[in-house]
Amino acid sequence: MCLCGGKGRSSAQKHENASLSYTNFSLPFIIAKTFKANIMKKMLVFISAFALVLGCNTRSDVGSTSATDSALAALHARDSAVARNKATALASIEAFNGGKVDEVFKNFATDAVDFGDGSMSPAKGLDSIKGIIKEFLAAFPDYKAENLVAIGEANMVAVFGEYSGTFKNPMGKMKPTGKSFRTRDADLFTFNDAGKITEHRSIQSGAYIMQSLGVRMK
Repeated sequence: MCLCGGKGRSSAQKHENASLSYTNFSLPFIIAKTFKANIMKKMLVFISAFALVLGCNTRSDVGSTSATDSALAALHARDSAVARNKATALASIEAFNGGKVDEVFKNFATDAVDFGDGSMSPAKGLDSIKGIIKEFLAAFPDYKAENLVAIGEANMVAVFGEYSGTFKNPMGKMKPTGKSFRTRDADLFTFNDAGKITEHRSIQSGAYIMQSLGVRMK
C-alpha cells in the first residue's frame, strides 16, 4: 500500500514537476510574447498618432503653400500692371516729341478727363482733350519732353521731366511771341484695370508758362 501510495504520489509528483518544468520553460516565451504584444500596441498607437500629426502638418503646409502662392501671384500681377502703366505713361509723353498726337492718346479711355493744373475747367472726353493738344502742338512745333522718369504705385503713375518749346504759331486767340520756355513739370496719370488712362493732371502752372512767354493772361 505504501509502495502503491508511494508510486501514486511519485507519479503525481512527477506530473506536477513536469507541469512546473513546462511552465518554467514556457514562461519566458509567454512574457516575451506579452511584452512584444504590448510593444506592438504602443508602436501602433505611436505610428497612428505620428501619421495623424504628419497628415495635419501636410495639410497645413499645403494650405500655407497655397496661400503663399496666391499672395505671390497677386504681387506679381500688381507689379506687372504697374510696369505696364509706367511704360504707357512714358510712351504717351515721349510721343509729344515730333507731334505724334495719335500716339499720345493711343492708350487713353474715350471718357478720359484732363484736369490740367486745376486752374481751369477740366477737359472731358478724348476728342475734347485731343483737340486741345493738337492746337497746343501746332503753336509749339518744337515742343520737347526730356529726362523723363516714371514712378508708379497702384493705378497711378507720375512722370517727371523737363519740358521746353517756342511759341511760334497762334493758339486760339493768342498771338505767337516767338519766345521760348523751359520748365520742370510732373504729369500724373490714373489708369483703369484695362491699362487705359482715365485721368491726367499736371503740376506746373500754365499761367506761369504763359507769362514767361510774354503772354498777358486776362
